[in-house]
Amino acid sequence: MVTTIGILGAGRVGSAIARTALKAGYAVHIAGSGPAADIELIVDIVTRGAVAMTAADAVASADLVVLAVPLHKYRSVSPATLAGKIALDTMNYWQPIDGDLHEFTADTRSSSEVVGDYFAGARLVKTLNHIGYHDLETDARPAEAPDRHALAIAGDADAASVVAEVINRFGFDPVYAGPLASGAAFEPGSSIFGGRRTAEELTAELGLAAPETAALETAEAA
Repeated sequence: MVTTIGILGAGRVGSAIARTALKAGYAVHIAGSGPAADIELIVDIVTRGAVAMTAADAVASADLVVLAVPLHKYRSVSPATLAGKIALDTMNYWQPIDGDLHEFTADTRSSSEVVGDYFAGARLVKTLNHIGYHDLETDARPAEAPDRHALAIAGDADAASVVAEVINRFGFDPVYAGPLASGAAFEPGSSIFGGRRTAEELTAELGLAAPETAALETAEAA
């Protein structure tokens, strides 16, 4: 069961996720790229209730880790730090921002699969990448709300079931797309990226035969 979320990245994306997690009742530890003191003031103002920490401490104390750094900086996080952790990959490859990263442009796989090779000891799950950080807060709805939107999840089924419950508490219907490679279906350039869809609509667009709710049901039964 997830009670504490560690967020690596104190920018707009990381801060929006932190506020959403706090509202959902989670304890939140957030880290920037340096000492905790460097971000304590901004964390207190922008994400009141979260605790600024070093990356190592934020990860060590968390049940779930969120990677919310620009993709070109993902190697600044030691893979050993995330070993054994469920890590939520929110990152996208944006060439104008990240530059020409050969490891991604030369690889036909999804960006998360490439990142997963680096964090081989972590249980990587792709989600929160196809919604704008501002929409994450404004679009959240209680369960069963008729206008509730859905978010896709890709990764190992057991890890995805844990993430599904977090997404549900964040205010969205989780839709399990399949293993990590399935994340390619909601990367930048896809029809899903940046759109708003119900669980039924997202399920259909992902080409799934029926809503993949097993991940959420498993988490709720745990």
